[in-house]
Amino acid sequence: MKPTIINFEPLGDARGSLVAIESDIGIPFPIRRVYYIFGTKEGVERGFHAHKDLQQIAVAVTGSCEMILDDGEEQKSVLLDRSTKGLYIGPGFWRVMCNFTPDCVLLVLADRHYDESDYIRSYDEFLEWKKK
Repeated sequence: MKPTIINFEPLGDARGSLVAIESDIGIPFPIRRVYYIFGTKEGVERGFHAHKDLQQIAVAVTGSCEMILDDGEEQKSVLLDRSTKGLYIGPGFWRVMCNFTPDCVLLVLADRHYDESDYIRSYDEFLEWKKK
């Protein structure tokens, strides 16, 4: 499945808003791991890896950042800048996260627990893996 924007419906009233994220309801996988990235220094880029099997959804719950996705043939840039917008990233996409605002908190939902063997950390190895 190609990277896809998932829009979350905000709920709320005069007191404020909330977004509910539930496994298998609007999320195309059971959520097994949740983590967030914050405090990224100005000019720092993160990521520089791909996953063989992992599915993720990334949401900038505050601030913004840019996600650059590469399938081995073309790159696509997606700005994550709303707490109601998630980016689904399936297996087989090299990713780089950049242009973090100082207040950015990037929440990531994943369908698997951490497994180092699922990572491809060399771009050349990623390109070879994609040829298989």
